[in-house]
Amino acid sequence: MQYPVNEIFETVQGEGHFTGYPVIFIRLQGCDVGCSWCDTKQTWTVDPEMQVSQQTVNKACDDKPHWANFTAQEFITMIQKNGFVAKHIVISGGEPCQYDLVELTSELEQAGYFCQIETSGTSEVHATDSTWVTVSPKIQMKGQLPVLQSALRRANEIKHVIAMEKHIEELDALIEGIDITDKIMCLQPISQQQRATELAIKLCIERNWKLSVQMHKYIFID
Repeated sequence: MQYPVNEIFETVQGEGHFTGYPVIFIRLQGCDVGCSWCDTKQTWTVDPEMQVSQQTVNKACDDKPHWANFTAQEFITMIQKNGFVAKHIVISGGEPCQYDLVELTSELEQAGYFCQIETSGTSEVHATDSTWVTVSPKIQMKGQLPVLQSALRRANEIKHVIAMEKHIEELDALIEGIDITDKIMCLQPISQQQRATELAIKLCIERNWKLSVQMHKYIFID
């Protein structure tokens, strides 16, 4: 199977449960969710005219909508060729779960990597059982796609972006009936806004949840 890739690069994880860990980001091309605040809108469309060589996407892409096809083994070869040392791979997008990721996550794990998927929860999650799934639920976005209960149940981590109280109410309605006992629950203030940050801190303390603050935007890294 081939996967359309926008960029591959090594950095540290800037948000969520694994904040601060060295990671290799694999950003897949293609997304039909349509989040208004999305900071990777260049990944939305898989335009045949924007297909490029694998070497072109072998770095942070500077917001370009280009992409190249990779097989799972070609990912591993590229990672090794680059000399990347991180063993934690984040498969992001775009919306990575638009694709069946079983083959990719399986081969990466066999090569000694730990896999994490970052998804909106609007597509079924197809990956190995040991893949860490972070669902950042996108509710009532432009694409009008529902957040799937199956994705929420599969999630190891639910990371919700908030700006105001209504976003908490939406999350509460979404997870009603979902057992979150063993899930990492994170609240992430939108765009580091002060009011949103204060609300997230307050609720994290009240609920014993975790605060996600997008560290990469504070220290200016990809």
